[in-house]
Amino acid sequence: MMGPITTYTSALPAARRFFQRRRPGLPLLIAGLMLVAVLLLPSSAFATSRIKDIADFEGVRENQLVGYGLVVGLNGTGDDLKKSVFTRESLIGMLERLGVNARDTKLDTKNVAAVMVTAALPPFGRQGTRIDIEIAALGDANSLQGGTLLVTPLLGADSEVYAVAQGPVAIGGFTASGDASTVTKGVPTSGRIANGAIIEREVGFAMNSMQNVKITLRNPDLTTAQRIADAVNGYLSLDAARPLDPATVQITIPPMFNGDTVGLLTKIEQLPVEPDEVARVVIDENNGVIVMGANVRISTVAIAQGNLTIRVTETPQVSQPNAFSNTGTTTTVPRTNIQVDEQNGKKLAVVPAGVTLQELVNGLNALGIGPRDMISILQSIKAAGALQADIEVR
Repeated sequence: MMGPITTYTSALPAARRFFQRRRPGLPLLIAGLMLVAVLLLPSSAFATSRIKDIADFEGVRENQLVGYGLVVGLNGTGDDLKKSVFTRESLIGMLERLGVNARDTKLDTKNVAAVMVTAALPPFGRQGTRIDIEIAALGDANSLQGGTLLVTPLLGADSEVYAVAQGPVAIGGFTASGDASTVTKGVPTSGRIANGAIIEREVGFAMNSMQNVKITLRNPDLTTAQRIADAVNGYLSLDAARPLDPATVQITIPPMFNGDTVGLLTKIEQLPVEPDEVARVVIDENNGVIVMGANVRISTVAIAQGNLTIRVTETPQVSQPNAFSNTGTTTTVPRTNIQVDEQNGKKLAVVPAGVTLQELVNGLNALGIGPRDMISILQSIKAAGALQADIEVR
């Protein structure tokens, strides 16, 4: 929508100068017609999204990597080797590979910490490319500040090594302690290394040799899948795309794009599509958050809401015997005060059928209903069959 407006605006001065040399009265008419043309453009263009923003292409995905390693160089904030047996055994094994026999010695250092290393292998990552890695302590280390990760192989789901990580750890928190108190900011037992791993193995995927490509919707919906297929077929002027299910659209590569699948997908991912959405109300009872979609509708229903508060107060009293009493004892007598407070003035409100989301929210707010009470009311409306939407409670 912004493209045509910019084009028309930049063309107005030139058109005005052109017609002023011929007929002085025409510039305003031309400008008015152009403005009307802009205003008459379909309003649905504001709700469209590119295919690349609502779907993913088959094969264009990340792969998760994980590894186990050691961080050294800590200032006494590492694992306790007496408690963290895996750290001790890993340290001994590393030293033995370097030609140092430390198995029969008593290791007592707190400058080493066992960590788990994670990374995301990007799609089409090439050998020698560097990627970021995340590090988290595995044992009882207090901080990874100042540590250096030793060479750590990163494995994929097939147990093959796809990258190797090493480097100084950067953390976002710190710990300062004294004899009587300790101050901790952030999480000093986790950190990251920017460009800390080198890709050693590539994931083979020849996109240009594919005969069919599948588009996967991030929010599965039958209507949206059909609209994507229609947009692709309209662009290609061929019946090349068809939805397989609410989450998948399959595209048959046309003959003119054989060997150039990347070029075809580059054009397809820019096509505008108006995604459809299911009428849904999402409720987070823990935080009192309510999110309602634009398609939520409600049938005619009457709503009344009132608050009932019961307050129980315990005021025990002490009972003492008379003076110079030989048989009496001092006892505590319970005293309970119960107050019931029911707020009045709450009226029965009728919400008509087919109201929009804005009208529904305004009606509930007019009753003075807070988020907590609104959750119960929406669930009650749904139980009455008057809410045409799914309720998802988290």
